[in-house]
Amino acid sequence: MLDIKITKTTAPKAKPTDETKLGFGKISSDHMFLMDYSVEQGWHDPRIVPYAPFQLDPACVVFHYAQELFEGLKAYRTADNKIQLFRPDCNGQRFADSSERMCIPTIPVEDFVQACKALVEVEKDWVPHTDGSSLYIRPFVIATDVGMGVHASHNYTFCIICFPSGAYYAEGINPVRIYVEDEYIRAAPGLTGYAKCGGNYAASLKAGEKAAQLGFAQVLWLDGIEKKYVEEVGAMNIMFKIAGKVYTAACTGTVLPGVTRRSIIEVLRDWGYEVIEGKLSIEDIMKAGKDGTLEEVFGTGTAAVISPVKELDWKGDKVFINDGKIGDVTQKLYDTLTGIQWGKIEDTKGWIVPVCEG
Repeated sequence: MLDIKITKTTAPKAKPTDETKLGFGKISSDHMFLMDYSVEQGWHDPRIVPYAPFQLDPACVVFHYAQELFEGLKAYRTADNKIQLFRPDCNGQRFADSSERMCIPTIPVEDFVQACKALVEVEKDWVPHTDGSSLYIRPFVIATDVGMGVHASHNYTFCIICFPSGAYYAEGINPVRIYVEDEYIRAAPGLTGYAKCGGNYAASLKAGEKAAQLGFAQVLWLDGIEKKYVEEVGAMNIMFKIAGKVYTAACTGTVLPGVTRRSIIEVLRDWGYEVIEGKLSIEDIMKAGKDGTLEEVFGTGTAAVISPVKELDWKGDKVFINDGKIGDVTQKLYDTLTGIQWGKIEDTKGWIVPVCEG
């Protein structure tokens, strides 16, 4: 168990007065969690301190060789003013798995969860009260060795920061348009597709900009070998309901194992749906869109929770889903998952982790 030292700010920021205009990740809270790593001491000096810039040497490994990773989860305020997290242990395990891939010393899952809970408790007044809003939590680790040379760092900083946030998309739960990318790729077998590291996202920006210029909200990535099978969307996993069955790419190394994804799959199976995790070609999806068997398409992720899709565009060929409306299953999934997260629906699975009274 971490012995966390807490130093509170003497100059707290003014909190947002209009929670309907929070945006996503725009305003930081007052404090941050820090912990350092060295070969001699391991992970040490866990502390919560006032939010402030880092002072880093320009020759730090993170700047030159991108040895870093991050996570994303939320704290929710319930109607009876309790603050809680949703499956933080899953984020902690994914953080550890990403660390292994990026040659970063792992942080025990229980320490990761304790650190998140401790910071949220200090920042409890920053957890929004408005329905649908939450406190976004961003844990990350960076390599801090100084000097040139391509090798794993011997020193690291682990940090957690928080942002009161509203909807991820300005459109909210309204269905979005998706551009199927067939030139660039996001990941390939043996690379870092399953790790939540910044390089994956940096590599996605070019295609994302192209899609945005064409009026699309997100990019749908195809596999890196044949550019044939759907994998995930830029900021989330994606699922397709075809003829009553739900299909999604398997997490076999090139797809991020989303916490929301695994939760949605479990809920769907509880409801009796057959969920198929495996290869699904974009050709088959477009064909299903043409013959009317493509019933619903939706993205899943911590930030957006559920994001319904109304249109897919692949090489100029378009399919439109459910007349541009939110599908019944998509809506039910959104209502169920957010209901559990905000304490409106009973948690029968042990997914909710209480933090404190608000």
